[in-house]
Amino acid sequence: MPILRILPPMLVISNLLLSFLCQISSASDSITLSQPLHDGNTIISNDSTFEMGFFTPGSSGNRYVGIWYKNIPVIRVVWVANRDNPIKDNSTSLILTKEGTLMLLSKNNSLVWSTNTTSAPKVSISSPIVQLLDTGNLVIRDEKGGNSNMEEGFLWQSFDHPCDTLLSGMKLGWDLKKGLNRRLVSWRNWDDPSSGDFVQGIVPGVNPEMVIWKDSVEFYRSGPWTGSRSTGIFGLRTNPLYDYEFINDGNEVYYSYTLKNSSVVSLVVMNQSIYLRQRLTWIPQTKTWSVYQSLPQDNCDFYNVCGPNGNCFIDGSPMCQCLEGFEPKSPQHWNATDWSQGCVRSEAWSCKVKNKDGFRKIVGAKLPDTTRSWINQSMSLDDCKAKCMENCSCTAYSNLDISKEGCSVWFGDLLDLRVSHSGQDLYVRMATTDIVINNNADAKHGHRRKVVLAVTLTVFGVIMMMLAFTYLYKNKKKWRERTNSTEEIDEEKQEDLELPFFDFATIANATNNFSDNNKLGEGGFGPVYKGTLLDGQEIAVKRLSSSSRQGLKEFKNEVILCAKLQHRNLVKVLGCCLEGEERMLLYEYMPNKSLDSFLFDSIKRKELDWAMRFKILNAIARGLLYLHQDSRLRIIHRDLKASNILLDNDMNPKISDFGLARMCGGDQVEGNTSRIVGTYGYMAPEYASDGLFSTKSDAFSFGVLLLEIVSGKKNKALTYKDDDNNIIAHAWRWWREGNPMEFIDAYLENSCNILEAIRCIQIGLLCLQHHPEDRPNMSSVVVMLSSEIDLPQPKEPGFLLKKVSNEGEQSSTRQTSSINDVTISLLNAR
Repeated sequence: MPILRILPPMLVISNLLLSFLCQISSASDSITLSQPLHDGNTIISNDSTFEMGFFTPGSSGNRYVGIWYKNIPVIRVVWVANRDNPIKDNSTSLILTKEGTLMLLSKNNSLVWSTNTTSAPKVSISSPIVQLLDTGNLVIRDEKGGNSNMEEGFLWQSFDHPCDTLLSGMKLGWDLKKGLNRRLVSWRNWDDPSSGDFVQGIVPGVNPEMVIWKDSVEFYRSGPWTGSRSTGIFGLRTNPLYDYEFINDGNEVYYSYTLKNSSVVSLVVMNQSIYLRQRLTWIPQTKTWSVYQSLPQDNCDFYNVCGPNGNCFIDGSPMCQCLEGFEPKSPQHWNATDWSQGCVRSEAWSCKVKNKDGFRKIVGAKLPDTTRSWINQSMSLDDCKAKCMENCSCTAYSNLDISKEGCSVWFGDLLDLRVSHSGQDLYVRMATTDIVINNNADAKHGHRRKVVLAVTLTVFGVIMMMLAFTYLYKNKKKWRERTNSTEEIDEEKQEDLELPFFDFATIANATNNFSDNNKLGEGGFGPVYKGTLLDGQEIAVKRLSSSSRQGLKEFKNEVILCAKLQHRNLVKVLGCCLEGEERMLLYEYMPNKSLDSFLFDSIKRKELDWAMRFKILNAIARGLLYLHQDSRLRIIHRDLKASNILLDNDMNPKISDFGLARMCGGDQVEGNTSRIVGTYGYMAPEYASDGLFSTKSDAFSFGVLLLEIVSGKKNKALTYKDDDNNIIAHAWRWWREGNPMEFIDAYLENSCNILEAIRCIQIGLLCLQHHPEDRPNMSSVVVMLSSEIDLPQPKEPGFLLKKVSNEGEQSSTRQTSSINDVTISLLNAR
């Protein structure tokens, strides 16, 4: 995985990136036959936005010809002429020939670089001139050819030959008539503009897509264009910064954007890093470049990460899942999180055979790789289905665009699928076992049906009798097993449960016999159902499955703890059920779902203004303080995260899921375990690496949660190969550079108390310090949040990376899991 390259601090770039930009500047914006550009001089666009000249990046000693923003102190080079052929001295010149070719000549007049206009349209040019336009486009035109800002008539333009930067008005993609392919190619390094490993361009084809390659291997794919957006780019939507378009008219296939405000400086740059494609915006007030958008956005964005016919869910556990009707091609590799072999059909299907061949709808999909696809712009969805059905190689179909027009069909394996907020419906071909009896069948089949019906009724009667006997037997057996289960808890000398017992029949009746219509969700422990007791009280039922990763120990732990914990900011447990194999917990029903369902949803997040978020932060802190200090027991939660914070009718937060919690006796505030459980991304470094948990490890988790609430971004912790792959690193960078406002959620622009939010970021970073003794306890955090006392400056946070080795994660003596990643977050209405 490439290493993340974010722009270095302002002073470093100012001193190193262009160590000696020329000091002498001509007022002209042009190079003419009689006025070449010598090293030491520059030309400047008419409105003084862009400047062109010779520069030396860093301490390399190499000289290049480039274009950069003139009036921005943190230099940003946007185009380099001789990027792959540097000059070793400063005795060079840019010369314009009478044929209209711009040439870079060394001191001995050898050719270093030229515009090579031999393939340009043959035009009569009597007075060639090179001009740097206000857009940053360097053009060669005829001085007597009219309006210099017209693209028509340009003999050559730098916009047709981009380097690593896409400016407003530039085109990324193909001019099919000219055979011109405009691509972005990353710099080799921050001080080496030569062509790097990463390339971004448009794959034309029947259904064009934007693709990023690494060394000619597909690395990222945007998904096909669907009328007004791409199915794979979440952030490509209406915004206050720029308008965009995607043109595919037979002559050209390209993406382009135009800034809405000419005074705004914003560009797209191709990096040699994990965040490959970034939109950077210059913030004059803080004199920094701000990252507006990055691609890939998460681990599901990497090309075909789940293999053929696999579907990626960034919040799923595991992240990769086979499509319905498919199973892992290699279960052994799949269970080891090697998803590269993907999935194959789990049952045979018969092409074009009625009731054996059908389609299943996937909602909100990033449409598959279009390499093997076919489109029709006028075909209806029904006709599209018929078109796919008649070809046995067709595996899926969809509308061509979001207006429900046109048809796209795919052949062969479906590659690079994921759930996408900007996706659309995809219909996947698979076997179907739904047999429809034709009531109008020929009469000769009537007798056969009657015989079958009679036999079926007889068998059904026998089965019902057997079930009746079995029920009577099991009822007696379950009572004995329930008694044994309760006695087992007593034998382990646990304290009295202090929770009401509910029998299985009562819970089954409340949940409509655990109907799928009542199902709220499912995690590693098993399903969660909504129910209504006879007195009308709504409940949520957590039912452990037989294959649950949460065992009897975790269940008993949660029962015992929840019975003894009573606080307005802790979820209330109403009772439990222990009957035979059944283990269930009954909770108060929380209609507003979990905090993550609001915080990480681009629409619902807007409902969380700053006052609401600050209220939630304070309440969670008080709930955690109760667990650590004020309850009858000292509790260390060990799995505090946004999905374990439930919201009631009034959006009051309640901490839930105590299956992984630990009790501490007396004044004990820490412990040690060889069984590490919880969720990476929220674990303190000492716990993730050495199994040391304490009230301070809970404080670390609270710090992560605080930063998520302030930023509206989920901490990405699926891999730990790069410190900057999580919001902790982003927050620390902005704080260190003196610009924490950039970390605050943009949706809070109109409601945010800036000083309060910055104070919260500081508190979060204090909770995230690497050494536990440096972190505040929760009583101090509550005071910090509710007062204006002076706060200490935070030290560098722990990123959970430096001590966690792959060997440790896979050790047989140290188990790692995220048992309750969906636990109580799903105890609410959909």
